[in-house]
Amino acid sequence: MASTGIHFTLSVFLLGLLIVTSLDFTVGQVGVCFGRLGNNLPSVQRTLALYKKNNIRRMRLYDPHPPTLRALANTGIRLMLGVRDDQLRDLANCPDAATNWVRTNILQYPNVTFRYIAVGNEIDPESALAPFVLPAIQNIYRAIRTAGRASQIKVSTSIRTDLLERSYPPQSGVFKCSVNWYIRPIIEFLRDTQTTLLVNVYPYFAYLNDPKTINLSYALLQPNSGIIAGGVYYDNLYYAILDAVDAAMERILTAVPTLFSVLSDEEMKAGGSGNPGGTGSETGWPSKGGGNGKDYTTADGDGPIHTVENARIYNNNLMRIVKSGTPRRPGRPLETYIFAMYDENLKPGPAYERHFGIFLPNGQPKYQLGFR
Repeated sequence: MASTGIHFTLSVFLLGLLIVTSLDFTVGQVGVCFGRLGNNLPSVQRTLALYKKNNIRRMRLYDPHPPTLRALANTGIRLMLGVRDDQLRDLANCPDAATNWVRTNILQYPNVTFRYIAVGNEIDPESALAPFVLPAIQNIYRAIRTAGRASQIKVSTSIRTDLLERSYPPQSGVFKCSVNWYIRPIIEFLRDTQTTLLVNVYPYFAYLNDPKTINLSYALLQPNSGIIAGGVYYDNLYYAILDAVDAAMERILTAVPTLFSVLSDEEMKAGGSGNPGGTGSETGWPSKGGGNGKDYTTADGDGPIHTVENARIYNNNLMRIVKSGTPRRPGRPLETYIFAMYDENLKPGPAYERHFGIFLPNGQPKYQLGFR
């Protein structure tokens, strides 16, 4: 999960896309991220039992973890599997490394329902790893396609929303000029392969960075807390972020004609030229903990924002709002993943980073949350 940054700034719209990547057009899809940065977490077997017991039908796993992959066999749980950041260079520079990665982590588990491969999570465009993301995506995609699985498994990357220069109003969403070199070819490749962009969407961080402007109820997705933004009514901040990303994607693809494709003619025919959409690959609200040794309070002095009650309200409201589309994509149910299954006591960063879990380390739920 990302650090604060300006997470609320990125959430882009792409005209003609599946903005929130819906797998079932009659109901929203909510999964849960299974992070393992803790020394007191339940076993993989107990974790999978909790997924099944609570009807959690989607999982995000941040790296190939053989015990978890083995346990997922024949469960029907749809998996978003991550590629570790330290593997990006090899995967980008060596197609054989990508072939071996797919063979070892995908084909070796024929009874696991893989849905996405996330090649890198929130890679900073200014980091040394950034130039390797697109080539790694390409090589993994081609290995998946060679294995005959491209129609079942989508290859993408996950971004954070501080790549946006502007997010308000949502229809004016635009990426920072400084990141265009990084994001534009990725979005073009995703368009060519008909794959959605993975976006970590955190209204929590938006509120944390601008509590005087953003109403807490709007960030918590509460009913009847919407605003008019650019002449459009937004019921909640999650919708606004997604539509801002969508708009930024549209601008990327329409600003300058594509001069060449990274795919061959044969691959283009297999993939298509439809625009990609965005999938909420992470979202959530911490139940405890501040930052820099203190807790944060609401702008009007009503108390701390990191509470079990606020986490309960946010995630239950999330269950409600995914059933409908955003103003830019009305009628299209959303897909998203709650961060995270457990509090992870070894996560670095401010205290709140260690309190996003919906379950305690002993496997007990923090609050009532119904997956439908």
